[in-house]
Amino acid sequence: MSGRGGSKNRELEQLAALAGEASAEAAVALEHVPPQEPAGESLAPPVAPDLTAAAFFDVDNTMMIGASIFHFARGLASRKYFRASDLADFAWQQTKFRVGGREKQDNVRAVREQALSFIAGRSVEELVSTGEEIYDELMADKIWPGTRALAQMHLDAGQRVWLVTATPVELAAILARRLGLSGALGTVAESADGVFTGRLVGEMLHGRAKAHAVRALAAREGLNLRRCTAYSDSSNDIPMLSVVGTAIAVNPDGGLREVARKRGWEIRDFRTGRKAAKIGVPSVLGAGAVAGAVAAGMAYRRRA
Repeated sequence: MSGRGGSKNRELEQLAALAGEASAEAAVALEHVPPQEPAGESLAPPVAPDLTAAAFFDVDNTMMIGASIFHFARGLASRKYFRASDLADFAWQQTKFRVGGREKQDNVRAVREQALSFIAGRSVEELVSTGEEIYDELMADKIWPGTRALAQMHLDAGQRVWLVTATPVELAAILARRLGLSGALGTVAESADGVFTGRLVGEMLHGRAKAHAVRALAAREGLNLRRCTAYSDSSNDIPMLSVVGTAIAVNPDGGLREVARKRGWEIRDFRTGRKAAKIGVPSVLGAGAVAGAVAAGMAYRRRA
């Protein structure tokens, strides 16, 4: 039994590493270089780039109120990519696994394999174009000002800033570009000739896969992880937070708050009163639930 368990764990770790490597490769390819200001318009001298330090931000309930993929999925549903009832059913299946505990990998895989194939067979260009519209409609006003200010602090110091999310990398890159950040690490769906093939590269960028992605990007970009900073709201991201020199819990869930206090990590909470209570439910429904729907929708065609 233990032998099978050990083999399974090794397989999952290999898939997480593959997802991380693929995400880093895609992130570099999609890296956003902010346009330089025209001469004479900037009052301050340009900041010298800090090439070995960077910041990594989780998205859902860290950079954005609620789950980014949930907002994207709402926009796709309104465009008839799939039925709202299909989305609700999938969200409910995932919620059963997330409320009150950690996701189990077998459950995530089983639900993912039942996910809707509303992306498979569609073009990457179509997804990106639609994602741009959805950002304007449903997401632009959901950015936490406090977290955005933290990201700007790193940019002002000459450091690059990357989002790290289970959201498909093409959609995550839209968020990064609209926020003026360097780029994004996200779930990678295989494509051929600009069309999604129906397979994921590795697994969703979740849990340990995020840590692998950060390490892989650091190796590619020459970053010193001890000089890097990571931000997240979720205990699922403890592996990512643990690979950098400075970890900061933003709007933390109970598990992360406890770990942050034990390890002496800084805590920033931009929620107040009823607002804090309200964003808990979208977190449960979003990060595990609908991230799986969109990312897995890229990977699996609808069963007859």
